[in-house]
Amino acid sequence: MSKENFNTKWYSISLAKSFLTTALLLVVFGCSDDEKQKVTTMNKLVIQDEFDTNGAPNSAIWTYDIGTGSNGWGNNELEYYTDSSDNVKVEDGMLQITAKKEAYMGSEYTSARLLTKGLFEQKYGRFEARIKMPWGQGIWPAFWLLGADSDTVTWPLCGEIDIMEYKGQEPTVTHGTVHGPGYSGATAITKSYDLINNRFDTDFHIFGIEWGKNYINFYVDDVLYNQITPDKVTGEWVYDKPFYIILNLAVGGNYVGSPNNETTFPQTMLVDYVRVYE
Repeated sequence: MSKENFNTKWYSISLAKSFLTTALLLVVFGCSDDEKQKVTTMNKLVIQDEFDTNGAPNSAIWTYDIGTGSNGWGNNELEYYTDSSDNVKVEDGMLQITAKKEAYMGSEYTSARLLTKGLFEQKYGRFEARIKMPWGQGIWPAFWLLGADSDTVTWPLCGEIDIMEYKGQEPTVTHGTVHGPGYSGATAITKSYDLINNRFDTDFHIFGIEWGKNYINFYVDDVLYNQITPDKVTGEWVYDKPFYIILNLAVGGNYVGSPNNETTFPQTMLVDYVRVYE
């Protein structure tokens, strides 16, 4: 997909310098003593959605998964994903993905799952989104990537990169994870990031990765907290091909459990922007 089709905006030289400075600071201050982090400056904007136009999400960038995936998308989730404006819309400069407690098509809840599959797919780069989380037992928002060959190569062989995965009952913690052949589900390679004296549901935070040859760096608000390299996975490294973006808000499932009596609805995941650099 050409840059023109996505109305790409190029950032100034000053922003490029800012990213270079940030990258250098991340190398110095974001590394644990036992990890030798790699950071490559990525400052050429390839695609962005600032969610500035009210209505449905931009159809040149986003499409939808509809339904339950037959078995709760493989996770025993409880929602039915729709493209209804009750579940997904752009308003007040934000993408709003809303989970509702309502009976629909045999499910107890509705929500939405957006993806760039077939519209935008990229190998390597910086992928980031500014998000404010919902909160509550059984609420499961995520910002993630899936291998572009997922229709022909079954999961987890196609590869999955979870840039942000969050349990609504743990509002101070987010997780960065990869799933691949030999390490998926409960054996996925993962690391958590815990906010100090703050929560992810009370303000916006930036979640992202910087992905290059033989490494994936995970960060929250420019804090580099995890690096995954081929020597850290217990199977094949499959992160050398294009992936597409997914934003979704699940309800229930193996990862978070079901909502309880204290979980209130509706719950909304707010996305201020999505940006991808190369």
